Amino acid sequence: MLISVVIPCYRSEKTIEAVVDEIRAEFSMHPEHQYQIVLVNDGSPDNTFGAISRICETDRRVTGVDLSRNYGQASAKMASLPYIKGDAAVFMDDDGQHPASGIFALVDKVQEGYDVVYAKFPQKKHSLFKRVTSKLHHAVSVWAGNAPRGIAGSSFLAYSGFVIKALHDYKSPFVSIGGYLNRITSKFANVEIDHRARLAGESGYTLKKLVNLWMNTVTNFSIVPLRLTSAFGAFCSFIGFLLGLIVVIRKLIHPNISAGYSSTIAALFFIGGVIMLMLGLLGEYIGRIYMTVSSAPQYAVRSVLNDEERKLD
Repeated sequence: MLISVVIPCYRSEKTIEAVVDEIRAEFSMHPEHQYQIVLVNDGSPDNTFGAISRICETDRRVTGVDLSRNYGQASAKMASLPYIKGDAAVFMDDDGQHPASGIFALVDKVQEGYDVVYAKFPQKKHSLFKRVTSKLHHAVSVWAGNAPRGIAGSSFLAYSGFVIKALHDYKSPFVSIGGYLNRITSKFANVEIDHRARLAGESGYTLKKLVNLWMNTVTNFSIVPLRLTSAFGAFCSFIGFLLGLIVVIRKLIHPNISAGYSSTIAALFFIGGVIMLMLGLLGEYIGRIYMTVSSAPQYAVRSVLNDEERKLD
């Protein structure tokens, strides 16, 4: 069986060669499987693509893809799809935290009939910030209907051939792979795999990138936020009606009592803020529609190594 191992790379000049060496060593102990490795350089500011080039020179089974700028991990995964040749694809990180031995545990679960198999880490070696935000992101994904309930997500995962083929049709410039997969399959599973400390460096995820990820999660393939704002608007209208009724009744009972302007101004500020929030959310959806119909690209490839069929000039 041919297994494609895909690794999005960012600032991994010092780690990617060790990660690839471990994958090769692991496959040498599983002669029943062959490997193909796709390394996608996601616009790294260091010499990551230089390291990828050295790997490609010594192994024709490794394909190097150099993106024109930093697009993010999700887009880097999408950029790998045209070069995947395996019967199943495994995606893993470039920092050494995912053990290569876990590749076969994930693929074995795919062969049982599952389409998407995530590694589940009993103890994560991430920072507290990364652990907290990951849990929050997963909770938001489930709430928006873009992730299956009862399944722990991670960046170490395997796709079946069916999923790989289906992803070729996904063209939105706002990439939310998990949300897309949740619309095309219900065959998700977890496999427990150990998590390791990084070989070097630190996570490239910043608060800004995480916020962008959450926005994609909430607004892609989901109208739950729009329904929530509608319900909130109805609630505010109901509260406003009750307050107005109370003011009228008080005025009828105590004609000399003045309602005052402070309560009016507070109500105006509150309702105005709610309206602006709703308009902002609607604007987000409309902007995404505009970018999609304008055919904004998910990524742009600058050069490709070890793939003559799609080699760029």
